[in-house]
Order: sequence, then C-alpha cells, then structure tokens
Amino acid sequence: MKDYILLFLVIFPLLGSFVSYLIGRRDKKMRDYFVMTCCAIDLFILFYLFTRVYSGEVFNCYIPDICGKTLHLQLDGFRAIYGTICALMWTMTSLFSHEYFHHYRNRNRYFFFILLTFSGTMGVFLSGDLFTTFIFFEIMSFASYVAVIHDEKEKAMKAGDIYLFIAVLGGMVMLMGLFLLQNAVGTLEIDSLNTAITNYLNNNGSHTIIWASALCMLFGFGAKAGMYPVHIWLPKAHPVAPAPASALLSGILTKSGVYGILIITSRIFLYNSTWGSILLYIGVITMFLGAFLALFSIDLKRTLACSSMSQIGFILVACGMQGLLGEHNALAVRGAILHMVNHSMFKLVLFMCAGAIYMNLHKLDLNDIRGFGRGKILLNIAFLAGYIGIIGMPMFSGYVSKTLIHESIVEYIEELHHEGHATTIYNIIEWIFLVSGGLTAAYMTKLYICIFFEKNNSKELQHKYDLMNKTYMSKLSVFAILGSAIIVFILGLNSFVVQVLLGEIHSSNATLMDKLATFGQSFMHGHDPAHAVNYFSFVNLKGGLISLGIGLFVYLCIVRIVLVSRKSGKLIYVDRWPENIDLVKFLDFIYPKVIFIVALIFRILDKLIDFLVSLIKSILFSAINNIKSKDAFAVLNTEKRSSKVVKEITNSLSFGLILFCVGLIVALIYLLFIRI
Repeated sequence: MKDYILLFLVIFPLLGSFVSYLIGRRDKKMRDYFVMTCCAIDLFILFYLFTRVYSGEVFNCYIPDICGKTLHLQLDGFRAIYGTICALMWTMTSLFSHEYFHHYRNRNRYFFFILLTFSGTMGVFLSGDLFTTFIFFEIMSFASYVAVIHDEKEKAMKAGDIYLFIAVLGGMVMLMGLFLLQNAVGTLEIDSLNTAITNYLNNNGSHTIIWASALCMLFGFGAKAGMYPVHIWLPKAHPVAPAPASALLSGILTKSGVYGILIITSRIFLYNSTWGSILLYIGVITMFLGAFLALFSIDLKRTLACSSMSQIGFILVACGMQGLLGEHNALAVRGAILHMVNHSMFKLVLFMCAGAIYMNLHKLDLNDIRGFGRGKILLNIAFLAGYIGIIGMPMFSGYVSKTLIHESIVEYIEELHHEGHATTIYNIIEWIFLVSGGLTAAYMTKLYICIFFEKNNSKELQHKYDLMNKTYMSKLSVFAILGSAIIVFILGLNSFVVQVLLGEIHSSNATLMDKLATFGQSFMHGHDPAHAVNYFSFVNLKGGLISLGIGLFVYLCIVRIVLVSRKSGKLIYVDRWPENIDLVKFLDFIYPKVIFIVALIFRILDKLIDFLVSLIKSILFSAINNIKSKDAFAVLNTEKRSSKVVKEITNSLSFGLILFCVGLIVALIYLLFIRI
C-alpha cells in the first residue's frame, strides 16, 4: 500500500484543481491559500520520499485497466530529484502568484488549470512506462495552454495557437512512435526497454522500426523541450504568459521533454554513437541559436525565453556526449543531470524577478524598465543568484554543470586523438560551446546592468521607481523569490567551500551537487567518474574563464556599440534583428499552402469515391430493364428520391461528425481489446 503514495502525488493536485475552483467562487483569498497548501503538501511528501529513496528504497505503483493498459508510476533517484523540483517550483510560484494575480481577471480559471498542469507534470516525471508518460504528457500540454493565453490579448492568442499546434502535432507523432515501438518489442516499460530491444534485434528485428519510433518520439519530446527546429513556440509563449507560468514553462515543462529524450538515449540507444551524434548536432544548433536570439532581444521575458532554448541546447549536448562516450560517459551523465537542476532553479528565480518588475510597471521593454532595480536590494540579490549561476561564474552551481559538460567534450576529443581519428569537428563544437557560454554572459550582463545599475532616460520615471523601493513586493513574494535564490546560492557555494577547505578531493560525493549527480545517475546507466573532478583546478577554470572573457568582449564591443543607439546623449537599446527573418512568420506563410494542398488531395479522393459509388449503382440498377416499364418507372423515381435524401445526409455536418465518432470508437476498441 505504501506505493500508492505515488498515485496520491498525482491525483491530489488534480482533485485540488476542482476544489480550488469551487472555493474561488466564494473566497479568492482562501482559494490562493488552498492552492499554496496543495503544492506544499506534495512538496513535503516528496521530501520525505526523497530521503527514503536515498536510503535505497524504490517505489512502484500500478493502476490497471486504463484504456486497456496499466499505468505505472515509479520513484527512483532521478525521479525523486525531479519530482521534488517540480513540487518546489509549483510551491514557490503559487506563493508568488498570490500577489502577482491580485489585479488579474480569470484567476479562478488560471489556478484550476495550473493545478491540472501540476498533476500532469508530476505524472510525467513519476512515469515508469512510456504509455503513462504519454497520458500525463498530453494532460500537461493541454492544461498549460490555458496559462499561455491567460491574458487573452492578440499576441497571447497567437502564441497559444502556435503552442497548441506544436503540442498536438508533437503528441500525435510521439504516439505513432509508441505504437511502432510497442508493436516491435512488446513493451513500453522504461526499465525493460533496453533488454527488449536487444532481444528484438538479436532475433533479426528491424533496425528501421526502432529508429523510426525513436525519431517520432524525439520529435514529440523535443517539441516540448524547445529543441531546434520545433522550438518556435518557446520565444512566443514565454513573454505573453504570466510570469509564474513562464517560470514553470521554462523551468520544468521543458524538462519533461528532456526527460523523454533521456529515456530514448539511455534505454533505446544506450551507448549508441550515431544517436549521440544526432543529439550533439541538434544541441549545438539549439544552444548557439538560443543565445544569439537572446543577445538581440530587448524584451526582458523574451530574452529569458531564448535563454531557456539555449540552456536546453547545453543539456542536449550532454545527452549527445553520453552516446559518443559510451560506457565512459560519467561526466556527460552528471553534467546533464546537474544542468537540468540548475536551469530549473535559475529560471524559477529569474522569471519571478521579471514578474516582480512587470506587476509594478506592466512593461518589459528594457528601455522602459531600465533603472527599476536601483536600490532594491532583495530583488538585486535574487536576480544576481540567477545571473551569476547561469553564466557559469566559478564558485556557483552553473559553473559546475557546464564544466562537466565541457570536460566530456574534451575527453572525447582526447579519446579520438589517442585513436588517431580526426578531431576538427569536435574542436569546432567545443569552441561553439565556449562562445555560447560567452553570449549567455553578454545578454545576462545586459539585463543586470540595465535593470540594477543604469538610470532610466526619464528622470521622472526614475524618481517614481526609486519611491517604490520599499513597496514593490509583499512579504510572501519576497519569501518565494529570495527563498529560491538562497537554494541556488547553497547549491553552488557548497561546492566551492568543500573544494577550498579540502583541496584535492578523493571522493566524487564530496559536494552537494556531486551527491545529487550520484543519486540520479543510475537512471541513465551512469556511474562515478574514474577520478574525482577538481572543479577549481586551472585546467577546469580555463574553460569557464574563456567563456566569461568572450562574454565581456561581446558585451563591450557588440551590446554597448552595435545594439544601442544614442540620441541626444541618451542610450537606447535597439532590436537589430531583421524583421523578415522569422521562422514563425515563414510557417504562417507556408501552413495555409500546405493545408490547401492537403484539402485538394482529399477533395479529389472524395470525388473519386463518389464516381466509384455512382458506377456501382448504375451497374446494380441495370437490372430494372427486366421489370415492367411501370414498375421500372416507380423504381427509378424511388431511386431519385433516395439519391436526393442520401446526398442531403452525406453533405451535412452531422453526418461528418457521426463518421468522426465512428472512427474514434473503432480506435478505442483497437486500444482496449487488441494488443499492439
């Protein structure tokens, strides 16, 4: 019975969403506190389970007869880490939402769907088989759509359309991949996949089927992760969503996509260099493109959204290196885990800081919010935690995870060099990695200096901002933002203090971050590195310092010269990105043409079927020539009347809906009663 606590973690927020809606109809304040309590209860239970799993327990919960299959929830090291982070992020954003949504309408709707999203996301991270993953993945995707369109403004609705389109398309493609995989190997159990696929291939199974299913799943999971080229929803959705929702979209929902990619990497293509190369190249493009877009942006939340895309690229690079390094992938596995954790926490802090600015000014343009943070010490400290963490500043957690990923690339280059293979492409990738880190430092420095050091071009506005220094946030919001920032500081400073006090470390479990990596690495078939990583040796510091040096150069020579204009002695941030280079606009142009072509094809097929039906009818009714003319005339009239009725029915909307329902019923029967 103890395993059913996993079901409680998923069901409790789902039931809570309905209760919160009913409470909100009577008392808005009580509704807010109820939502906070729901999230906090899940967080408390997960902290408890975290300690149980850390001591060696594994939890498994099976719920039979769901669409003819069994839902499987599981809790091991990695799932415990991300289940806890999921609950922590929902708890902190719910605390912050109490003040943030004070003047919003449709708050009841928001909290209802955000708890549904919590339930779906928790289900994804606790899933023990891919069928369960898919069910909760779709719940999460559709429920989170409401958070994207919450403002119901034109930009929000357009962003929501893109988000929903990618979610539906990704979900359907992923489902096709699951069908192919289940049909081929006979199971979707995550822990059994590797053995099942090995047996299938040893029995002359088709490699093509495995690759087709994996690529379909990569498309679906990658779409949610914000992976290039299915990233188009991310820069659009984050800026228009409310800040607490943006923190969740960026910090945790994207990781649900990464979770699926990790399953493919460690269960379907374990130690597969071809798969590793594919992920590496996609990761490099995602990493660099996201950072490049963020550098040009002058909207605070859009910059953070593009930054999320870039950081997902860093994680995908780590996933790719796992395949290339094979059984020696310890650094890549640990780097992937820790950068996932770090990015979640960084974006939780940074988006809530952006929310604190927006709820006071209702603006996000850097020229408008410039100087708002001057004199606001608590907001400065919180933003600083996310800023120095995400740029990979030594002594902080982002430096640790980026160092591990960078060292995995260096390790592979040395391995190729030792075997006499060419290393040029990987040397280029290493430099793109370092440059992307430098671009991260440049755009984050632009944000930090603009908000907390520069003065607004309008003296009246700056004076107004200065008067807000003691009234811009409630105590509850301060607790949410500062509490999250303290966790970020603890994660990084713990590593620094241990390294400095103990010097050369002989245990890979010496720091808090190392312990987290060790706790979660078995999910990806990882293991302890052959030797402990001394993060603050000169060799490891060199990569981080090169990135920071590139960032300083880009900030001084590009941001302060090219990406600004000076009018009447005033510095103005300018968006230099060409308007005609926009993938979303391109897709807006392409989609109607594709839909027209598809509709034309189906129209031709429809007419062809009508022709065949008419031909069959003419053959069947030729028998009336043998009937008396009077009877034949009556039959012919009957046929005409019947044909008219049939035409009216088949052209009606109701008939189309009936056929649609018949198709759904057939699909459900197939799922319920036939093993695929």
